[in-house]
Amino acid sequence: MPLSFDPQTLPVAAVDDHLPAVGSDALQVAALRRRFELPPVWSPEIAVERQFSERRATHASVLVPLVQRSEGLTVLLTQRTDHLTDHPGQVSFPGGRAEPEDADAVATALREAEEEIGLASTHVDVIGQMPTYTTGTGFIVTPVVATVRSDFSLRLDPFEVAEAFEVPLSFLMNPANHRWHSIEVGGVQREFLSMPWMGVDAAGRPRRYFVWGATAAMLRNLYRFLAA
Repeated sequence: MPLSFDPQTLPVAAVDDHLPAVGSDALQVAALRRRFELPPVWSPEIAVERQFSERRATHASVLVPLVQRSEGLTVLLTQRTDHLTDHPGQVSFPGGRAEPEDADAVATALREAEEEIGLASTHVDVIGQMPTYTTGTGFIVTPVVATVRSDFSLRLDPFEVAEAFEVPLSFLMNPANHRWHSIEVGGVQREFLSMPWMGVDAAGRPRRYFVWGATAAMLRNLYRFLAA
């Protein structure tokens, strides 16, 4: 659904630099696995967006792929192509709607990741799931968190995915990089998070990746889960 505004041009209303970052020890694979095995008492900060679609609610899953790099875990994200009906041009996790043949939310996430970016499930180790997140477009999304061996290769579906890139998990789990924006759309005030990342594209050129909306909200919930 095309946006009626450009989120990258909106002013920053607040930055959460008063909140503590998740420590590096908690961002190790073993620590993350323990956290999902013995979860704390916590609640998602953002669970449901303001609805602006009459579409019937649809279940979906995304994979939150944590790539095991020597310098620390990174999050593998995608830039969606501009012509898609839902969330065109936005940064997202690999994923999509559930199909009847999917056994569960994990199966949906793994299947979609392989279809969208060619990430083979043999390189993926699922460590847990986050609570569902309902988008304004009517998708009830289950985030499936997994570690990914660094020797993977990708094969992007050019219809759906314009680019894949990685952002350090430590950057995303530091609220000093979480920015709040506000805008009135159709007479309704809408607030959302962004986590802009200065990275490099596939050609090695500097590029600003604007992580925002549902993807940023699910990452914020992951922060709350790990910081609880």
